[in-house]
Amino acid sequence: MGRRRKRVASGDGVLPSPRKEEKAPAPPRKEKKKKTDIGKVFINISIGLCIFSLIWFFYALYMRSSLARRVVTLHPSPRVLDANSSNPAVSPERYWGSYRPQVYFGMKTRSPRSVVTGLMWMRQFNDMDGNLRHTCEQGDHLQGYGWIMHDGVSFGVQEIHDRDFTLTTEFVKRIGGDHGGDWTWRITAKQHSIASSAPVISLMFYAATDIQGSLQAHVEDKNRLSSVTGTSEELGNFKITFGKPTAGEGAGGKYARYNFLQTRSPGLDKLTDIVKNSLNHKFVFSPPKGEKRSYFAVDSYKVTNHQNQQKDPKMESEFVVHQVTVQTPFQIEVLFESGSFRERPNQLVGSVLTDELEMRKMAFDEKFEGIFGLQAKGFTLSQIEFAKAALSNMLGGMGYFFGQSVVQSVYNEHPVLYPEGPLFTAVPSRSFFPRGFLWDEGFHQLLLNKWDSQLTQGVIAHWLDLINVEGWIPREQILDDEARSKVPSEFIVQHNENANPPTLFLALQELLEKRDAQPESLSSQTMLPFLRRLYPRLQIWFEWFNTTQAGPIANSYRWRGRDKDTNLFLNPKTLTSGLDDYPRSSHPSADERHVDLYCWMTLASGVMANVARILGEPHQVYENTHRTLNNNDLLNELHWSENLHTFSDYGNHTQAVSLQQEKVFVPPGQPRHQFPVSRLVRSVRRAPKLQYVNALGYVSLFPFLLHILTPDSPKIEHILRDIRDPERLWTPYGLRSLSRADPLYMKRNTEHDAPYWRGPIWININYLAVRALHHYGSIEGPFKEKAATLYQELRTNLINNVYKQYLETGYIWEQYSDSTGRGQGSHPFTGWSALTVLIMAEEY
Repeated sequence: MGRRRKRVASGDGVLPSPRKEEKAPAPPRKEKKKKTDIGKVFINISIGLCIFSLIWFFYALYMRSSLARRVVTLHPSPRVLDANSSNPAVSPERYWGSYRPQVYFGMKTRSPRSVVTGLMWMRQFNDMDGNLRHTCEQGDHLQGYGWIMHDGVSFGVQEIHDRDFTLTTEFVKRIGGDHGGDWTWRITAKQHSIASSAPVISLMFYAATDIQGSLQAHVEDKNRLSSVTGTSEELGNFKITFGKPTAGEGAGGKYARYNFLQTRSPGLDKLTDIVKNSLNHKFVFSPPKGEKRSYFAVDSYKVTNHQNQQKDPKMESEFVVHQVTVQTPFQIEVLFESGSFRERPNQLVGSVLTDELEMRKMAFDEKFEGIFGLQAKGFTLSQIEFAKAALSNMLGGMGYFFGQSVVQSVYNEHPVLYPEGPLFTAVPSRSFFPRGFLWDEGFHQLLLNKWDSQLTQGVIAHWLDLINVEGWIPREQILDDEARSKVPSEFIVQHNENANPPTLFLALQELLEKRDAQPESLSSQTMLPFLRRLYPRLQIWFEWFNTTQAGPIANSYRWRGRDKDTNLFLNPKTLTSGLDDYPRSSHPSADERHVDLYCWMTLASGVMANVARILGEPHQVYENTHRTLNNNDLLNELHWSENLHTFSDYGNHTQAVSLQQEKVFVPPGQPRHQFPVSRLVRSVRRAPKLQYVNALGYVSLFPFLLHILTPDSPKIEHILRDIRDPERLWTPYGLRSLSRADPLYMKRNTEHDAPYWRGPIWININYLAVRALHHYGSIEGPFKEKAATLYQELRTNLINNVYKQYLETGYIWEQYSDSTGRGQGSHPFTGWSALTVLIMAEEY
């Protein structure tokens, strides 16, 4: 019982055996316990890390998914336009219109799934059988086509000059009922004086539904489609009546052969193909005093057997075609009557139609002269008719589109569909660019605002209603199958880091100035509520530019989206700037500063400050930004090159570049065709360095073009010198886009890309130049007299050349040669090239 005895070593150092009840401590057990505790800690840490990793993984997935959704999430503020703003109850006068700019003649409503109507035609009995005309195509080689009168609302007159005959297409609308009222077409065909014989033409009038709605053909005399009745959600019940051809109003009928087609289409973009595939040569044209000849006509049996059986019938469109084949000259009328228009005074045909047309034409002429005053300025009748055609083509080129863009952000593995929505907009070219372009639209509205300010408000609202939660607007609007059928696949996907010049601020600036000048006008009275709805979207749009396009140093800006494959491009393009292949720094980098974007942001900040002030919103931030950017000292510091004596971009640049044939090594004895084809690739003979980009052209002028320079700025002297120097920018036809002395002047950018903004004359920038010369020539400053002189010279050169080319070719063009003045590029191009009207009217 007592305390445990101590163990004592024996003499020989051997410990005696302990008693059984006396157990020595076991340190190893304690160590084992420690190891177990550490293991548990490691296990717990591992479990915690796994849980954290899983949480982080799912959070990252959520965030990536959330960020990926942002590109297709519309801005949450109330839309500028009410959802019903385009329906016939709210806007009956604009419900029906020639809103299909991609076809030579057609009409639709401003609604998502409109019934569409249109015209196709073909010349019979010539060496080009099957020359079907429908969509506007440069390959049709027409001698000219376009609206010669169009008021944008109620009527239009168009002339289409085919090879040996001219078609005149006219329409008039009459408001009544609940669905936009009635309208009538009149098609007149006349042979050209040089034609050896009177052409025989087949006109094909058609109607098609867009997924919803129905059409019923009414046939008489076996083959003649006398009328079509139908119904749709937007139109209710309606009837389309096809008149018989006559030799003219009040004249007797003419011999004609009739054919019709009733089928289904997998989409509105397939209408041309369906008609082409249906053509059969078995029908006989046998006039009383002429030989019998076989002609091409639509054959419903043939199409029925070639339908796409795999297409969901619910997603198809009903399609009815009325073909009339007749010898020129002739006239045909087509009447659309709304079922809800129950108290119409008479039918809009014959002499009633003629009287309505004459009344609308007189009103158009009076309004045109009242706004633009060209007759009072001494222009000839022919010049005035040219100006009317330029304006009318822009109005007649207005399109109403509904659908979804294809977009992608860095968080999307694949392209995704943007939210479905409408866009009412002008288009640059009916043949080549029959869709909305963001930077073009600001220029378009400078002209349209003079004609109809409410139209401009509506267009700006449509564009800003497309903005997403980030503040981004897809720069090119390709919204439906018809639009996508005209666009190369590589341009369809829109990327949300890419901007486009915010030219809508130019149009807004004009609207605000018009409000101040005409406070009693209807458009001025509607301006305040319009601006209030628009303002939240303008804020996020401006902020998007100010952050995503910021440059490497404070208050500088840089276009994103430059071409990255520097091996193939002589100078990588900057499509986002709108100036495509205009020379920038040879090696794209984050160090770039772009002077044109700096100037656009100066303009935008000033307009934002003005809008905020009008609305009573906080405006100090915008005013401070504008004051900073408008400071000529900062502009000079960031973009003035003392060595070049011009405003310039800044970046990683070398002038020593060229395109050279790629060397492909072929081992001896090996066949050449088994190795890659030699390409043109870029050769860099001297390493780039950070410096001002030595390109003199349109970009160099932007501080002058957008009125950022003070009237006494000594830089204006250098700019006026460059403008007037024939070895640099001056030509007898307008200002060239790039100096003749520049190493890249008229140089191809790749073996497939001809020079685009490297010399040719563009009317939009020349308009800004004329406007700037007028501005600096009208205010006090040391360069007032010189600017005023250049203004008169440049204005005269531009008007004379664009008018001359129109007379010679029948078209207004995308651009003009700086060496000959000849029109080139896409045509007709009555987008910003129609700004010639404002230059004539001196409306800036």
